[in-house]
Amino acid sequence: MKVTVVGAGRMGRGIGTRLVAGGNDVEVVDVDRARAATLAQELSGAGTGRATVPEPGAGIAGDVVVLAVHYSVLADVIRQYGDRLAGRIVIDIANPGVPAGGAGIDFDGIGGVGGSIEGSIAEQTAELVPDGTPVVKAFNTTFGNTLETGEVAGQALDVLIAGDHQDAKQTVAGLVSAGKMRPIDVGPLRRARELERLGFLHISLQERLGTHFRSAVKFLW
Repeated sequence: MKVTVVGAGRMGRGIGTRLVAGGNDVEVVDVDRARAATLAQELSGAGTGRATVPEPGAGIAGDVVVLAVHYSVLADVIRQYGDRLAGRIVIDIANPGVPAGGAGIDFDGIGGVGGSIEGSIAEQTAELVPDGTPVVKAFNTTFGNTLETGEVAGQALDVLIAGDHQDAKQTVAGLVSAGKMRPIDVGPLRRARELERLGFLHISLQERLGTHFRSAVKFLW
């Protein structure tokens, strides 16, 4: 499958690594084209899939689009692509209260989910994309560092998935499984409200636990 990853930061690198490892072709897009090209070159050795950078002005090649960008720029990115997102599955990975670069986390920011952020970031995303475009919440409870290997302490990462379109969720679950991780369907897109709180909690515990963004949320049964 062809997947477009928008954002060549830590999460773009981690998700891109799992996608290429799973045999998928990845198109890397970033405002810094040189940064995108560097990441694409690095990803090309991560598995059997290929990683490329589109020519300037080219359309979106991916059937799935991963918005691996910070919440503060997410709406602008969606507006930039506009109708080009139609007919594709859009994956939102954002968490509230987490600034670009991950430094200086606003530990009070989670309150905005029920206040300044109505419902969840994922539900906002669904309102911004073209009508009928399926939005899936995924990867927001994982970290870029751990996605590069796909496991923590010998345990495959759990990737929690929420969405209102079952076919889209199954497609995303297939990408997760191909990358040697375990997809868990948590229900409709409104469950992204809980996922975003869980993602924020996971981030906020890093300093206290001393895990340096190398921990994972894992379900055992």
